[in-house]
Amino acid sequence: MNAKRLLILALAIIGSLALLVLITLALTPQSTNPAIEVATTFMNAAGNGDDATALPLLDDTLQTYVRDNCPNGSVSACVQSYIPPEWGGLIKAVFRRAAPDGPRAWNVDLIATYEKEKGFSGVCIYHRVEQLADGQWKVTGWAGFIWCGDPASRLMATNPDTPHRAP
Repeated sequence: MNAKRLLILALAIIGSLALLVLITLALTPQSTNPAIEVATTFMNAAGNGDDATALPLLDDTLQTYVRDNCPNGSVSACVQSYIPPEWGGLIKAVFRRAAPDGPRAWNVDLIATYEKEKGFSGVCIYHRVEQLADGQWKVTGWAGFIWCGDPASRLMATNPDTPHRAP
């Protein structure tokens, strides 16, 4: 092989690797984003009855809301009360999309799958996650917990028709 062909081959390999990295970055969910991690951890904990994990992920205002408005002051009971029994239990909530709202806040949409009737078409859930002064990311609000085909699941951060809004 002559030097020109080797150079072309090397450039093609480097270009292919660079393209592969760019495609991987574009298709990888933002699971390394702390706001998204807090939202998914919170939802999976609350949806499965784990108040010990879920409650500390809420800011003080939302914790007060939970104590004052949720059955037995339980965040899990609150979240689970939004889900009709015919859907069954939560299988898993995963990242759907997110948008920053200033330098210290994210509007995070999750999609959840439940055991019965609401499968991979999903249940849409919204969380507002903010970075507090101490650097911790906390859930400061939620809404949704509805079938993604429902018009109220559109633009849940600002849609006044989205149910189950807290606080």
